[in-house]
Amino acid sequence: QQALLDRADAPATLLVAPTGGGKTLAGFLPSLVELAAGDRPGLHTLYISPLKALAADVRRNLTRPVEEMGLPVRIEDRTGDTSYTKRRRQRADPPHIFITTPESLALLLSYEDAPRIFAGLSRVIVDEVHALAESKRGDQLMLALARLETLAPGLRRVGLSATVEDPAAIARFLARHPDPCAIVHADPGPDPDIAMLETEAPPPWAGGGGRHAIPEVLAEVRRHRTTLIFHNTRAQAELFFRDLWLANDDGLPIAIHHGSLAREARERVEAAMVRGELRGVVCTGSLDLGIDWGDVDLVIQVGAPKNVKRLVQRIRRANHR
Repeated sequence: QQALLDRADAPATLLVAPTGGGKTLAGFLPSLVELAAGDRPGLHTLYISPLKALAADVRRNLTRPVEEMGLPVRIEDRTGDTSYTKRRRQRADPPHIFITTPESLALLLSYEDAPRIFAGLSRVIVDEVHALAESKRGDQLMLALARLETLAPGLRRVGLSATVEDPAAIARFLARHPDPCAIVHADPGPDPDIAMLETEAPPPWAGGGGRHAIPEVLAEVRRHRTTLIFHNTRAQAELFFRDLWLANDDGLPIAIHHGSLAREARERVEAAMVRGELRGVVCTGSLDLGIDWGDVDLVIQVGAPKNVKRLVQRIRRANHR
């Protein structure tokens, strides 16, 4: 946190910290210090999240300490779930801290009044930048940041990344050429405890989506406070949740979360998780990144993930500090 405050005026800074290490709130500290005086109108900081669920979670977690300290800072999010009325108001009167996604940012930049909206922008925070660096979404985001540099000269960039093999490559991706990008490394935290879940029934030769392991998965859900059960596709998650629900003779509170669910359904699940009311959630990549749920103490990955980085990201959902 202090390292980011010391580098508040740097053109670009990359913070590398393990999942659950508090890097998101640390990234906002320089902005909160600058906004504490209360004499700054309009948009100051743009926070870019790769996930809608993460954007809502960050807004909730940031609003609480800001209200407790009585800071004159308005924080709002804008995603595909935001109502039309609220989106129009945000264009007319942008908040001090604006939380959005790469796609929503691209739409904002396409409007005629984009120069007015972003004229006073001072800082952009890109959370989970490692998840965007090797994708078309990341390319789109870099184009958007280049446009923002034109609208708000002197813009400072802050990248927040989980532990990665090549932080220097992420720093080069984040920074505007030829600006330098300092890399701040946080405490890597404890090593994860990883094991294979042994099942009484053998896995099928093909298909199944891990449903042969439901008795053992339910046993693990009973033994832990909150368990996230990750699947690679929404269809697999739906089928697994159906069979898990039918086998749930104890009536454990379990739920499902993925991007195709209605916004109201996703928000109900997220709110119940925040309150610690759920024992298990069957989910997909919609909960891969950044969601800060301290009660999660077990993660189960069903099937092979698309890559090792995604598996590490999911493992570190458990035991957030």
